[in-house]
Amino acid sequence: MPPIIYLIAGFVLLFFSGDWLVKSSVQMARHFKVSTLVIGITVVAFGTSAPELLVSLNAVFEGSADISIGNVVGSNIANIALVLGMVSIVYPVAVRKSNIWFDWLVMFVATLGLIVASLNYKLQTLEGIVFIVFLILYVTWAIYASRKKKQVKEEIAKPTLSLTKALLLFVLAALGLYFGADWLVVGAKDIAQKLGVSERVIGISVVAIGTSVPELATSLMAAIKKESDISIGNIIGSNIFNIWAVLGVTATIKPINVNPSMLSSDYIWMLGAALLLLASIIPLSKGVVTRWKGSILLALYILYIYLLFV
Repeated sequence: MPPIIYLIAGFVLLFFSGDWLVKSSVQMARHFKVSTLVIGITVVAFGTSAPELLVSLNAVFEGSADISIGNVVGSNIANIALVLGMVSIVYPVAVRKSNIWFDWLVMFVATLGLIVASLNYKLQTLEGIVFIVFLILYVTWAIYASRKKKQVKEEIAKPTLSLTKALLLFVLAALGLYFGADWLVVGAKDIAQKLGVSERVIGISVVAIGTSVPELATSLMAAIKKESDISIGNIIGSNIFNIWAVLGVTATIKPINVNPSMLSSDYIWMLGAALLLLASIIPLSKGVVTRWKGSILLALYILYIYLLFV
């Protein structure tokens, strides 16, 4: 098959498989009487980051470290500049969550941690383990803090799928993520070689945008339903998961080489995007990401992609 077919098929399969993974996991959680609070913090966050994880793992084993890290760095930039930019242009995003500053701070620390860990141009197994430990601590704190706030006993919704159907959907989602990631990496590598474009550029642009589709869909629907906390929270949570879960798991399994040009350029853009997010939501808990702020974010993302290819 032509590389473009592999690429498109990989995108489509990752999109639907990520959605199926979240739906099946929510259904199974309801069967086992797990609250939506725990589901939101763990299952949904993992579900929207699952494409990045599978793509990064697949890429590092295929010897494409630039696609592996570029996918995460590019996704984190895209989540803020592209996703939040587009969402806020469609519908201005209000920030009401009182402790959003803490979530942003965790994301910023994760970003700085990745930069420090990459200074020797390699993410080692030990650094991957440290990332995973930080992720576990963050998720534990998030569940504890949310439960403390919500003293009223939550009524768990009844599942709409039987346990057998939910398990079958989960298996299909897992298979879809595996093959989707494989096809996406194969297609991206072949296109990069044919166009004479580096794997770093393809990973940061095409692959990263593809794996950010679940975040875009989730945040857009949340904004339309006026659930803006979910919209912002999904972006911040996804960026934390991308660094601590995706690169944490990938580096633990196999150390990843870091491209020097990525460290001197793309990492700076990722750090800048994090600071832009903070500037966009000030004043904290009462800020609004207006259409003009969204336009600036989107324009900067277009500029970044343009600079990648010239």
